[in-house]
Amino acid sequence: MGKSSRPDWDTYFMSVAELVSRRSTCLRRKVGAVLVKDKRILATGYNGAPRGLEHCEVVGCLREKLKVPSGERHELCRGLHAEQNVLLQAAFHGVSVKGSSLYVTCAPCSICAKMIINAGIKEIIYRDSYPDKMAEQFLKEGKIKLRKLSKKSV
Repeated sequence: MGKSSRPDWDTYFMSVAELVSRRSTCLRRKVGAVLVKDKRILATGYNGAPRGLEHCEVVGCLREKLKVPSGERHELCRGLHAEQNVLLQAAFHGVSVKGSSLYVTCAPCSICAKMIINAGIKEIIYRDSYPDKMAEQFLKEGKIKLRKLSKKSV
């Protein structure tokens, strides 16, 4: 038999994160996240407004209107980040994320980095960078393994 065309695990889970990101209602950046442990998906999340609130694609984006640069003034966003939503989905359904890995289409911000550290996630695998040096420092101090996947491997 010839070489298998099956994707490796990183490619598989990042592809799932990319699919999840398509549910995002953010006008600036669509992000998907998948929590994985023992090669099993625990929860998924994407960025968007909280349950029951109007989506950004309906009401517009205040950060865009104010021309806030990417990576700044997160408190002005009505949406939750994909990393926040994936953690909330796991909690909502009573799923422990301790020791899991997070596949995310975009590296986390400093707010999400702090949540990831306290959730007990051991590793973050991401595709795109994010302009937040503080997040990188927090993750380094928190001893969270950070791996960037190349776009062509996904």
